[in-house]
Amino acid sequence: MTNPVRKLDVVVGPRRLDGALHVPDDPRGLVVFAHGSGSSRFSPRNSFVAGALVERGFATLLIDLLTEEEATDRRNVFDIPLLGARVVETIDWAAAQEPVRGLPIGLFGASTGAAAALLAAARRPKRVRAIVSRGGRPDLAGDALADVRAPTLLIVGGLDHDVLTLNRDALRRLHVDARLDVVPGATHLFEEPGALEQVVEAAADWFASRLPAPANGED
Repeated sequence: MTNPVRKLDVVVGPRRLDGALHVPDDPRGLVVFAHGSGSSRFSPRNSFVAGALVERGFATLLIDLLTEEEATDRRNVFDIPLLGARVVETIDWAAAQEPVRGLPIGLFGASTGAAAALLAAARRPKRVRAIVSRGGRPDLAGDALADVRAPTLLIVGGLDHDVLTLNRDALRRLHVDARLDVVPGATHLFEEPGALEQVVEAAADWFASRLPAPANGED
């Protein structure tokens, strides 16, 4: 039997960023999604991954990292310091919210959102406990890669050649429990049959094995 899931529309931080929070009974952790390349909380691929993680007992938070006005300026879509700061705001917000307070936090970043997630993890090492990147650009996190303390899984399509090279380089700059998983035959968006399902399985296993047990009141 599937656990009941609370579905909450939320607003995060002083800029009132729109988000969707899904909380199953007895969640084992909270996974915050950092979208990239102009995607929003309605990203079909991230929504698919989030739904699968909820079925496995994780709370999920899909959040718009930019306001509607900010999103009209394409420069903001690639402003990693700005996006990283918004992920930090989201982490701090979630740590104080009763439905998910005390849960260990994981980050799931896609495309440029992966760099934003890594940057935020470097700034909140005590709160971020695990990271998964899907088709991400971890290289855009720059020097912050060396400061990441959370176990990090990089997932890249085998046919996404340029991004795969960038992820291999980034992996060498991470000084933590880190791994690169290559999905054979998959391109950047993992649109091939079964490719996104492989992302789900790898991400769920990573969060299940790396996130510690929840502790009420954990800071």
